[in-house]
Amino acid sequence: MSGSLERLIYMANQIARNLATDADPVAATAQHIRSFWDPRMRAMILAHLAEGGSGLDPTSRAALLRLREAA
Repeated sequence: MSGSLERLIYMANQIARNLATDADPVAATAQHIRSFWDPRMRAMILAHLAEGGSGLDPTSRAALLRLREAA
């Protein structure tokens, strides 16, 4: 796993933790990633999700699944 991918996994999990108290943390995490991540970052993390998504917390995984379905 590349260092940049590890960083994206860390960031996605951190966003999910920070938004855990939101009314819908999955939707809030997905919206944050959609709004603030560069398309290349989103493509890299979604490719990782397609390969199993190791290291992703349940909320960040669900948010990324939501983003993938919306694409």
